[in-house]
This record gives sequence, structure tokens and C-alpha cells, in this order.
Amino acid sequence: MSEPTARKGLEELLREPTRLAELVAYQEGGVVSRALLARESGTVTLFAFDAGQSLSEHTAPYDALVLVLEGEADLTVSGRPYHLRAGETLLMPAGEPHAVRAPARFKMLLVMLRT
Repeated sequence: MSEPTARKGLEELLREPTRLAELVAYQEGGVVSRALLARESGTVTLFAFDAGQSLSEHTAPYDALVLVLEGEADLTVSGRPYHLRAGETLLMPAGEPHAVRAPARFKMLLVMLRT
């Protein structure tokens, strides 16, 4: 299936109630991402982190909203640590250094907002 065809199918799927955590699978020893939507105004991406995996500290030019869907995550934003559980969200402001670490398996939705 071509990427445009796959994307069209995914967008149609998202027009109905959908369990987001079921759209991305864990991979042993890895981090899996799946883009759900990509627009000029921003992106929506699912992530599945295996235990012990992380994204090292970096910055982004856009605000990023994290929503933990399953499990628990450790985030650091501008040196301040946060521990998020399923159902919790956190805004990582544009330009501020941030990192993500998985103390155990977890899934998250990341919404990047271009302003």
C-alpha cells in the first residue's frame, strides 16, 4: 500500500472513535513512532517506548503537547523533572530543552503545534 493510500485510510479511521494506544505496537529494545496527521499547522504522532528507552535532550521550534496513553513516563523540561501517568499531559514549550525516558513500557501521543 502506498504512503498516500495508507495515510488516507488512517485519516478515515480517525474520523470514528479510536483507541489510540492500539494504533502503535511496542518493539523490544526500541522506540516506535507512527504519524497520524501532518499538516502545515502541526503534527500528531503516536509513540511506543520499550522499558529503558529514551529520547535524549533536544529542543524543538514548536510547542509540543504530550499525552501519556498507557504506562508511565519520565520527562525533563528545562531541567525540571516530571513523572507522568496514563491520562496525564504536559506542555513542552518551543525552544526549551526536553527529554523523555521510559522507566517501563509506555505509549504517548505527541501533538506539535506550529505557530
